[in-house]
Amino acid sequence: MSAAADTVTTAGSTPAAGVPATGAVRTLRTVRHLFAHEVRLLASIGRWVARRPHGIGRGRAFSYGRGQGAMMFGFGFVSVLESVCMAVLLRNHPTVHRVVFALDVYTLLLIVGMHAASVTRPHVLDDTEDEAFLRVRRAAHVDVRIPLAAIASVRRELVTTHEKRDGRLDLAIGAQTTITLELSSPVRHFTFLGRPKDVTLIRFHADEPEALVREIRTALELTRERTAPSPSPGRPV
Repeated sequence: MSAAADTVTTAGSTPAAGVPATGAVRTLRTVRHLFAHEVRLLASIGRWVARRPHGIGRGRAFSYGRGQGAMMFGFGFVSVLESVCMAVLLRNHPTVHRVVFALDVYTLLLIVGMHAASVTRPHVLDDTEDEAFLRVRRAAHVDVRIPLAAIASVRRELVTTHEKRDGRLDLAIGAQTTITLELSSPVRHFTFLGRPKDVTLIRFHADEPEALVREIRTALELTRERTAPSPSPGRPV
């Protein structure tokens, strides 16, 4: 798991304690995060074609990208249309046209990669082991692993306006979130540039929020049963 436009669960390397990062170090770190993110997007296209979802293991997958399919198609159409227009405008400048065409193709690949990442990197609920967790994701941008023991409550809640606040993480798809998690203890995530942030409330989207909320509640009950203290033995006779 790594960096992206909004949030991730593993930070990049950080400067040694007490040593401020120089401008060159910060620039290098930014370039590295950008490069890693684009590699994940392009790799997601291959996973999409091969129908090989990422990071599910023994858990159960829950999709969230269905609502943005039309929007991504629209972005792709605009990219193709722009490429055609530039080909007409630059027909007398073949060298410049080749450069612009290569950039247009790469942009289109990134758009496809964004959608492919949303399809192949679903939310994952895994309660098969003692360390049960919910993995909340958004394309190749966000990958947050939340221990079930840290979840205080979960509910279906449609939210269409999101204000940035400390301690809150909003992962909207199509400008809306459908599930709200309140945490009993903070979970740390890392921004695209590797800055750590602790959150106690997470809002995210799922294509079937009722099913996911129901499964999370069931998993929470099982987790609490596992961790409940054993009853005291009766008085020996």
